[in-house]
Amino acid sequence: MNSLVRLCSFTRHLNARRLHTAKYVLDADNRQLYEDIFPDIYLDTIKKLWRKPPQCVYAGFDPTAESLHIGNLLVLINLLHWQRCGHQVIILLGGATGLIGDPSFRNSERVEIENIVLNENLQSINNNIKKIFRNHERHFCKKLQHDLRPVTILNNLDWYNNKNIISFIRDVGKYFRMGTMLGRSSVQSRLQSDTGMSFTEFSYPLFQGYDWLHLQRTYNCSFQVGGQDQMGNIMTGYDLVTKYLDKQVYGLTLPLVTTEGGKKLGKSVGNAVWLSSSKSSSFQLYQYFVRTEDADVEKFLHFFTFIPLHRIREIVEDHFRNPELRRAQKILAEQVTLLIHGDEGLVAAKRASAILYEKSIDSLSRINADELSQLLDGATIVDLLPEPSLTVYELAMRANCFKWESDARRIIAAGGFSINYQKITNTEEVLVPGIHIMRNNVTLVRVGKKNYYVIRWT
Repeated sequence: MNSLVRLCSFTRHLNARRLHTAKYVLDADNRQLYEDIFPDIYLDTIKKLWRKPPQCVYAGFDPTAESLHIGNLLVLINLLHWQRCGHQVIILLGGATGLIGDPSFRNSERVEIENIVLNENLQSINNNIKKIFRNHERHFCKKLQHDLRPVTILNNLDWYNNKNIISFIRDVGKYFRMGTMLGRSSVQSRLQSDTGMSFTEFSYPLFQGYDWLHLQRTYNCSFQVGGQDQMGNIMTGYDLVTKYLDKQVYGLTLPLVTTEGGKKLGKSVGNAVWLSSSKSSSFQLYQYFVRTEDADVEKFLHFFTFIPLHRIREIVEDHFRNPELRRAQKILAEQVTLLIHGDEGLVAAKRASAILYEKSIDSLSRINADELSQLLDGATIVDLLPEPSLTVYELAMRANCFKWESDARRIIAAGGFSINYQKITNTEEVLVPGIHIMRNNVTLVRVGKKNYYVIRWT
């Protein structure tokens, strides 16, 4: 019967499988998949340029939060593919445009960011990106036949700080047509809303367009990559660069990554998993991808890893023989966690997973009290002095696990008390080092199903 269920599940997967929603493929081996290319008549030209490194490509990120999130990850991985193939990658941080706010596909104006917050966000995102590119080079490039060109990270505030507003409006603004700007769907929806649109947000495309112009003149940057929602801004930049410099440039957007239920990955829909360990731990990131639905796992392996295509097919086929083991999801989670948090982060994530879901005593004995408390959503830490012949009952009362002595004896006897995942029913059992007190001088006590106490022996 189980074999029949697995066969039916695998058959449904094959029938319903839609690996890519992209319309265009530049390089199947490197999974250069794009939702749109502008202008699309130059697809063959773009493919030829792709095979002739070094081209220069950039993507921009506004510092609207102190970290990027997994909704941004596809853009970063796309840039890593460019880098792997010998191209020059520029990442542009919006120190200036972040003060204005991108109105694309928003129902209301962004809240203004104070300068001090914006600068903190810029530094944090810069650290996010550098760490990811370092981890990529350290862990995913051993078989490459060439050295990687170092990524260039820029801040567009550097060229706007001393910009004269009159010369900017005169020299740049004259290339923008009001009819075209007003015709954008994102502008139309805002103009028809109750809140309307400020001139500040309406001017955003001018600055993003000028960014590309500056990068083309300074770095000969002919490619811009962005999310699917950035096509309007990319087209505006394309118009400015081609008219101002009379040079051909190319814009590319990536597919919107959603789960099987159509749920978008990102902070605007409230389900963000962040790339900074200060906002989302490596364990949280790892578990997010471990919980990937079977219908999404092959797509995510293509989008978020550098595993060769033939190997992905093997992983997926092996997964659907025993889908309950979640082999494909675990490989996906390992690869993404290694890229974002490095080997130390991956070890910590797997150890935390073993503690919570596999109840591994070995993993439990390798973690300190503070880490364990954080893992258990802020479980109470109790500092105690070890004493000879200390009983389970005495431990429970000194750790304030129970308010009344009668509750302690009743609940322990009924099996509602455990030490290091082992149920204890004898209140007079004496604590033994190595069994009740682990080698890290920690004891994990649980009362009922959800109340944890981390005993730190001092």
